[in-house]
Amino acid sequence: MESEIKGKVVAITGASSGIGEAIALMLAKQGAKVVLGARRSNRLEELVATITEHGGEAVYTVTDVKCRQDSEKLVKLACDHFGRLDVMINNAGISHLSRIDELDVEGWEEMIDVNLKGVLYGIAAAIPVFKQQGSGHIINIISTSGIKIVPMQGVYAGTKNAVRTISEALRQESNGRWRVTGISPGFVKTEFADGIKDEQMRSAIIDKMGTVAISPDAIASAVSFAIGLPSNVDVGDIVIRPTAQD
Repeated sequence: MESEIKGKVVAITGASSGIGEAIALMLAKQGAKVVLGARRSNRLEELVATITEHGGEAVYTVTDVKCRQDSEKLVKLACDHFGRLDVMINNAGISHLSRIDELDVEGWEEMIDVNLKGVLYGIAAAIPVFKQQGSGHIINIISTSGIKIVPMQGVYAGTKNAVRTISEALRQESNGRWRVTGISPGFVKTEFADGIKDEQMRSAIIDKMGTVAISPDAIASAVSFAIGLPSNVDVGDIVIRPTAQD
């Protein structure tokens, strides 16, 4: 079956590193036109330069998913520069891991703002375009933390499970007008752990990443698979993790 990625316009949040960067590079190599959003403009500039040097098409805008207007600006850039938007990938996410009774309320609020509201803002920006076009694809990067619940990850997993629920409801409500895919990565080699406040936990997770974690390219391949299928095929949920992960 021939992939249907070539020529599609794909917007990606959290695109400056890790999974988002891997998705951008892989899709651009396969002929997609990528529209990149993240907070670090220098990283985005470098990524766009790399893609264009290898014959791909890419543009970027600085995007903080906590700001609804930034998500709207990302979608507008896709439409203004490439004439449409075929896929919205809500990839940006953060993790503040702690016991709930430690009451890291500030950390809770930031995870809700990025992991949950940021995804909703991405959906809200893309859906009007999809309605006008009569087609589109929402891909939400979730997490295996929402599948296996463990201590220290309660609020983080809660934000991810909220996205899982929203994704399935959106899929059912679409009635075939657009596709919705949730992708749940396990341990992946990224900078994700760098934002964990607890030094001992951050160190333990980074050590485990070194021995267990899989490449971001594995997640990018799952995204590519979901996008590349015929438009009448909707991949609802993909769980992808290391074989050694519990």
